[in-house]
Amino acid sequence: MNNLKSLLARIAVAIVACGLLAAPVPAANRSNSFNISPMLGGYIFEGDQDLDDALAYSLGLGYNLTDTWSTEFVLNYFDANANSSGSDVDGLVYRLDTLYHFMPDSALVPYIAGGLGGISLDPKNEGTDTSFLIDYGVGLKYFFTEDLALRGDVRHILAFGDPEHNFTYTAGLTYLMGGKTTEAPKPVPSIDSDGDGVPEIRDACANTPVGIAVDRAGCPLDNDGDGVYNELDQCPDTPAGVAVTETGCPLDSDGDGIADYLDDCPETPTGTTVNDKGCPQDSDGDGVYDDMDECPETPAGLTVDEKGCPISITLSIEFDVDKSDIKPRYHDELAKGAAFIRKYSNQKILVAGHTDSTGNEPYNEALSLRRAESVRAYLVENFDLDADKLFARGFGEKAPIASNDTAEGRQRNRRVELSCCAITPE
Repeated sequence: MNNLKSLLARIAVAIVACGLLAAPVPAANRSNSFNISPMLGGYIFEGDQDLDDALAYSLGLGYNLTDTWSTEFVLNYFDANANSSGSDVDGLVYRLDTLYHFMPDSALVPYIAGGLGGISLDPKNEGTDTSFLIDYGVGLKYFFTEDLALRGDVRHILAFGDPEHNFTYTAGLTYLMGGKTTEAPKPVPSIDSDGDGVPEIRDACANTPVGIAVDRAGCPLDNDGDGVYNELDQCPDTPAGVAVTETGCPLDSDGDGIADYLDDCPETPTGTTVNDKGCPQDSDGDGVYDDMDECPETPAGLTVDEKGCPISITLSIEFDVDKSDIKPRYHDELAKGAAFIRKYSNQKILVAGHTDSTGNEPYNEALSLRRAESVRAYLVENFDLDADKLFARGFGEKAPIASNDTAEGRQRNRRVELSCCAITPE
């Protein structure tokens, strides 16, 4: 008796361990299938029956009506010893059971069972003794393939006669034949609506245009991070944070060829020539861009008009060669100069002397200065002008207004000009 119970315990532990440790398999207890179950166990005689517990051999033939319900015909055979006589008693138990399976779609399938049948005892030399019985119990199947399972089963036998209340336990295999098979799930095709090679389930940018290279998340590559895909980016190395156009190039609002982020003068008029900082060229520093400056070499410090030319008047005074004397016939011309000075009485006035190219340059500068000082002195002395507001300067031959190749041209170059609004006397 103890050996049989120990065997049952070991079988039950083995079945449960397989169910917990083995990998999952497809659903196994399938409907419309036949099954055969060869098993081995024990038959336990309860109470004061005159029989010893015995080793039992079992064979079940069943049919699964559904995944959960099945019917089974079972034969149990045992060979027990009679305590009083010491003779062998052959026993045959036959049952027709109904089984209900729990979790039929899993690998480990517990069930309950119950049914009707009979038990026949055939003590040697004493004939056959047959009794009607009812049985009920529980069991467990573990499917390690779709068709084959380990099985353990315990039943309580209620017999109407001798023997009366008994137990039988068995363990073995169940083999399924026919019925619906569990097909391996067909792989669900990956959905990739934008065709970028990244399945929609992990595509963070599911509407990427066709042909655009993407990263592992399915988003278009943008190496410089300006928001324009690499394939569309005509300026792929734009510095981080710089505003760009739809083609990925830095904005150039005034169209001067210098990007806004480098442009110190972002509102330069269209067509204006600029330097490398995006600012218009103003070679003489008079505030008028070179492109609009009609007098691009205005001396520093003079106020100019909108054309970039000094606010000035040229006095038609002709000097003899190598002379700075003012002839009386030019006094009326000097009166025009005085009127010009009074018009800008609150400003400093530059008296600029010029020469032709005769002689060397240092000499001409000195000569032009003497002519400027001669005109300044005459204006102060004869027209009561403020001497502190008149500054004389000689430019020599540097600023000709006519060709020095002719006598007429040289005469025009020997002149004095009055320019308004001088900032410095130099």
